Amino acid sequence: MKKLTIATRGSKLALWQSNHIKSLIETNFPEVSVELKIIITSGDKILDVPLAKIGGKGLFLKEIEESMLRGEAQMAVHSLKDVPTVMPEGLLLSAITTREDVRDAMLSEKYPDISSLPQGAVVGTSSLRRRMQLALQRPDLVIKDLRGNVDTRIRKLKEGEFDAIILAAAGINRLGLRDAVTYFYPIPLDEMLPAMGQGALGIETVNEPWVLEIARFLDDENSRIETSIERGFVDTLQGGCQVPIGVSARVGEDGKVVVRSTLGMPDASETMGDEIVVSRDQTDGVGEAMAKRLISQGAMELLQRAEAMANGAAQ
Repeated sequence: MKKLTIATRGSKLALWQSNHIKSLIETNFPEVSVELKIIITSGDKILDVPLAKIGGKGLFLKEIEESMLRGEAQMAVHSLKDVPTVMPEGLLLSAITTREDVRDAMLSEKYPDISSLPQGAVVGTSSLRRRMQLALQRPDLVIKDLRGNVDTRIRKLKEGEFDAIILAAAGINRLGLRDAVTYFYPIPLDEMLPAMGQGALGIETVNEPWVLEIARFLDDENSRIETSIERGFVDTLQGGCQVPIGVSARVGEDGKVVVRSTLGMPDASETMGDEIVVSRDQTDGVGEAMAKRLISQGAMELLQRAEAMANGAAQ
């Protein structure tokens, strides 16, 4: 029997995701046994500094990727929104799973949605993208940094540290935590665009034929189309989580793909965005083309100022 080792973070969400993929593999490849190898990453250790200040979400991958390159594991399961657009030499983004809910969600003990938050309410998020879009809707809100795993963030909400917190809806759904708070409000896409790849799992593997065969089974065509557009958009803008960028590509039942984007300053003092609709069979280069259109309108300069503002706020 072949043994496949999945390198994973030790958080509840990371373990849920890795066990979910483990179950799918063992069910469909009975000749393969799967074990998990838990790795503590730099991002798990540094909890008192905003991510934008210490190098972004790639910090959750570095040690996992090093373990794979040493031959200690053949696969890793990531939230795709945390995976940088450039992969290390020797490793491949071999599959993108069927997407869960792509939206962000507001969790609160007192308030059912963003519009019902009182003047000056304190909202927790570690994301510059969410910060910008919240500030655009509600400039009166006090937005404070929020780090830690999902349980920690919900505990801080329940202890009254925040009036509301913003998390990815997919993580809450996967962990079955919708009832852990009084109000769970999935934020419509016309109120808040998600991060690239949000709601999908990215399967990173070593470049070995038997591992790639397993990964191919996990790949979802619509998710691949959507997230390739989103990742192409962000890659062309050279943007990670150090700058506020939201992007959504959605494949519709009518065969059309709607692509929407937003970017700007963390305080929403300047923003820009775009929307295009293309057919499902004409999506090659769409994300890159949208990014170039915004670049011609000054997007790169705007993002440079956004990064400087984010770094200044994180001092």
